[in-house]
Amino acid sequence: MLRLASLHLSRSLSTIVPTTTPTPTPTPTSPTDPAFLLRICTILFQHQRSPDSSLHRRLSLLLPSPSSLPPPFLRELFFQVSSRFPLSYRPLHRFLLYLHPFPHSSSTASRYLDILGKSRNMDLLWSSFVSFLPDSSIVTPRLLCIIASGLADASEVNKIVQIFSLIRTHYPSLCSVQTLNLVISTICARKSVEVAKSVVLKVRRDLGIVPSEQTYRFLILGFCRTGELAQATKLWNKMVAEGLEPDVHSYTEVVDTLFKNNRLEDAMMMFKFMRERRFSDLSADSYHAVITWLCKEGRILYAHMLLGEMLKRGVQFDCTTLGELIYGLLVRRRTRDAYRVFHMVREPSLSLYHGLMKGLLRIKRAGEATEVLREMLRRGCEPNMHTYIMLLQGHLGKRGRKGRDPLVNFESIFVGGLIKAGKTLEATKFVERTMRGAAEVPRFDYNKFLHCFSNEDGVEMFKEVGRKLKEAGMNDLGDIFFIYGERMATRDRRRKAMRGLL
Repeated sequence: MLRLASLHLSRSLSTIVPTTTPTPTPTPTSPTDPAFLLRICTILFQHQRSPDSSLHRRLSLLLPSPSSLPPPFLRELFFQVSSRFPLSYRPLHRFLLYLHPFPHSSSTASRYLDILGKSRNMDLLWSSFVSFLPDSSIVTPRLLCIIASGLADASEVNKIVQIFSLIRTHYPSLCSVQTLNLVISTICARKSVEVAKSVVLKVRRDLGIVPSEQTYRFLILGFCRTGELAQATKLWNKMVAEGLEPDVHSYTEVVDTLFKNNRLEDAMMMFKFMRERRFSDLSADSYHAVITWLCKEGRILYAHMLLGEMLKRGVQFDCTTLGELIYGLLVRRRTRDAYRVFHMVREPSLSLYHGLMKGLLRIKRAGEATEVLREMLRRGCEPNMHTYIMLLQGHLGKRGRKGRDPLVNFESIFVGGLIKAGKTLEATKFVERTMRGAAEVPRFDYNKFLHCFSNEDGVEMFKEVGRKLKEAGMNDLGDIFFIYGERMATRDRRRKAMRGLL
């Protein structure tokens, strides 16, 4: 009886079915929730090549009814997801198919087309653009620039021209030279200047949109910045033949490009034409390019004349221009004139101090350049990393200093560093080659050196190095290391120095 009762009890227990309460589907509270976005993007990435049924089944666990969500929620969710896939179109495209019909705006459409263009899916890019055409709230000049830049990267000139044909049919007001200028400037900014030139020619031939002075300016600037001066010159001549006068920006860019190609006489002739035809429009940038190159070529007298012309006309010159002039004067050993120009400015900027330091280091006056650093700190102008590297190279040379003192002899420092790093074989080989006169110390990377010791331990190291250098009689070099350790070795110290708290 006991056995039968236990058997009956076991059968009764086995037939009991446990009741489980279904877990509710999580409802997204915010499109910017990191955990929610991580799950969405993980599904989109892992199942981007899965069948639609499999992908939609997994997405439905997170977004069961996307049509019931408000449009602002969906648009913000789209932006968050698209920021996770900036160069891959497939996850975003399949996500939009799941959210169909998606309430596109001009911003979401522009972002979607931008990603399609960067991923080089030209067919989907074009079909998506055509689907957006009937909606006037989506088609804007910015959207046209985005799709044109994507097509320009693939050299789709005919498709870009076809954009203007479609716009002329649907939105005649957008089919204008202003829209053409926006598109051309965008294409030239991506350095597809040949594509931009072909678009201008075909749009003029097929649609009758005549390029303006601004159109030619974008093309000329684009060709100059890509180094194709011959093409820029052809466009310049064509522009003048059509009765259009180039503006100051075009003149300045051509002059700068001529200087870069070592065509000094042609550059000065072009600058002369600019002064004759656009004298009232000359700005500080126009003078800056010419003065900089004249100082490099040693024509200090003419650079002085241009500076006097700027002062006479009341053109607001910048300290960068004066810094280049000071450097040119110091290279020609005209120290008194350089200091006279320097003291013209009541509140010198960092670029002015850099011009003075660089010139003094060029004429082997490293101690005077270090004194400029001290004066710079006294007047509240904070140096940057370039300042210290420039001074260290001026004191120690680009390959390090040679001498009997082991504190500043870079050969002994280099060998000691190899031994401390455990590279004794390399150190031995270097010493053997040096004794035979067949090796030199490799070029010292001051930038990497300062970066490696830019921490709290480096603060003490720079103080110790500065103290030892001063003991060896090198006060200027010791001050440079000490000032760097005090003001630049850590991020907190740099911030305090910039705020004037040190």
